[in-house]
Amino acid sequence: MTSTQSLIEIAYKAADDKRAEDIMILNMQGVSLLADYFLICHANSDRQVQAIAKELSEQASLSGVNVKRLEGFDEARWILVDMGDVVAHVFHKDERSFYNLERLWGDAPLFEVGQNA
Repeated sequence: MTSTQSLIEIAYKAADDKRAEDIMILNMQGVSLLADYFLICHANSDRQVQAIAKELSEQASLSGVNVKRLEGFDEARWILVDMGDVVAHVFHKDERSFYNLERLWGDAPLFEVGQNA
């Protein structure tokens, strides 16, 4: 089974490999019951948003992580990839600024990839 730390790094690399912009990891432990970490990123086109979400899902699966849900894929405005302890939010650029999850979850500290979980 993949550790949460490894899953964060896998997800970050998958998003980065597909040229996701402004990738942030929020440590949601003690802030939300939904997940331990949120990965938030965006892209400038529907096709790129879908490519990022698909890569996140594929890399998680290759690492033995069961993707519990993939929502919003067809619309490609805000795709949620639920990997259990880590939930990725892949936005179209316009939607990201509108929903502004970083402000909504402002209590959550940023997590730097490469640090210990």
